[in-house]
Amino acid sequence: MQITSEYLERAIEQLAKLPGTGRKSAQRIAIHLLKQNDEYALRLANAIIDLKNKVTRCEICGNVSDNDPCNICENAKRQNGSICVVEEFNDVYIIEKTNEFRGRYHVLGGVISPMDNVGPDNIRIQELLKRVGGDEEITEVILALNPDAEGEATSYYINKLLLPYEVKVTRIAYGIPMGTELEFIDEATLSRAFASRNSF
Repeated sequence: MQITSEYLERAIEQLAKLPGTGRKSAQRIAIHLLKQNDEYALRLANAIIDLKNKVTRCEICGNVSDNDPCNICENAKRQNGSICVVEEFNDVYIIEKTNEFRGRYHVLGGVISPMDNVGPDNIRIQELLKRVGGDEEITEVILALNPDAEGEATSYYINKLLLPYEVKVTRIAYGIPMGTELEFIDEATLSRAFASRNSF
C-alpha cells in the first residue's frame, strides 16, 4: 500500500496506541482531525499538553488534581472520619458520580500482583497507614477495590495491617446489578450476593 502522507500515518500510529482504539478507529479519528480547522486542532493539542504538564497528584490522597492538596482533601464539608480506599484515581471519579460517599479517599495506585511484580511496597499502603495512625482521626476505612483476585488479596492484606489500629474496616457490597436476571449471573457473583445480603 502506498502511503499518501507520512504525517497522517504517524498520527494514526500514535492514536492506535490509545486504549480501546484499533487501527481503523485511529484512522477515522486522524481523518476527522484533519478535516477540522486549525483552532480546533490547537485547542486539542493544548488540552493534551495541559493534561500532562498541569495535572498533579495530591500528596495526601494520591488523587489527580489541578491543586495539591486536591479539592476533596481541602473541602471542610467532607467527613474526615472515613477514608475510601480505591485502586486508581478514575475510581474516585466513578464513586463521586454516585453522590453517596461524603468522606475522603486514598488512591493506592495499583493492587498487589505478584504476576506483575507489584508488591505491597510498590503501592501506597504505607501512606494509608500513616494517615490512619496520624492526626486525621480516622474511624472507618472502606475498601472499594475490584472484586478480582488481586483486589481481594490487597483488601485482605490491608485489613490485616489495620488490625492494631482502632478503626472499623468495611468493604463495599458486591452482588447482582440492578435489572439483571438471575439466569445470567455467574456462580461467584451469586455466591457473593448471598454472603453480602442485608436486612430488607
